[in-house]
Amino acid sequence: MQVLRTVDEARGALAPVRRAGRSVGCVPTMGALHEGHLSLLRRAREECDVVVLTIFVNPTQFAPGEDLARYPRRERDDLVLAAREGVDFVFAPTAEEMYPAGALTTVRVAELTEGLCGPHRPGHFEGVATVVAKLLNIATPDRAYFGEKDYQQLQVIRRMAWDLNLPVAIVGCPTVREADGLALSSRNAFLSPEERRAAPALHRALRRAAEMVAGGGTAAEAEAAVRTALAAEPGFQLQYAEARRPETLRRDDTPGPPMVIAAAAYLGGTRLIDNVIVEKDPSG
Repeated sequence: MQVLRTVDEARGALAPVRRAGRSVGCVPTMGALHEGHLSLLRRAREECDVVVLTIFVNPTQFAPGEDLARYPRRERDDLVLAAREGVDFVFAPTAEEMYPAGALTTVRVAELTEGLCGPHRPGHFEGVATVVAKLLNIATPDRAYFGEKDYQQLQVIRRMAWDLNLPVAIVGCPTVREADGLALSSRNAFLSPEERRAAPALHRALRRAAEMVAGGGTAAEAEAAVRTALAAEPGFQLQYAEARRPETLRRDDTPGPPMVIAAAAYLGGTRLIDNVIVEKDPSG
């Protein structure tokens, strides 16, 4: 496994791979790897000849007052895990390498960023779209893998790649959860023991709403169900609960699926996000 620190190193290392006609899978992360990240690496390993892991805590996707300074950084452990999963290359640049002085260009995806997390994290998705566009241009993968836990992010990246004609397939992978339903996240490390015990209530609330939608409920009813459930849970401060059509993220009050029900809530000082996707029954 090679660890690459600069854009030139990454391009130089991957050029022979490209010339040999080997397929490349890329897993962009901010490090602090957990089983969710490892599931993406395994999928890439199964489907591609060469696997590239990127580790970069992207400063442009953190708004002022967010947790950039305390975001977990465990590169040594991450590299051990990456090697165990058969990663071929790790691209782990500095902020100065990714954003040279005087950089003026950013990528903004309209409409898909207007609801859900968008209003609560100004500039977040612009930072995400910009850094992912840069990473994909550097690694030039055939396939790039992202988890469905960050569902809005996944849809933003898909649209960005489509609109910019990037020659890469964006692959969404199922959310990996703890046995009690809590979605795996690097930020879970910030939860106190008491908060960790309470945290699965977010997923339970979303599951309850999903059952309602599967039975013909509306977006408004699903959102109200999440709000009601979390209002009864001490310690939770709900930021939003929204039900949208999965691909467009548009609000649609037509009853029933398909629908994605997403929520963000603070538990103590830790922001948790999760979603449940309710598929349309193919039998009608």
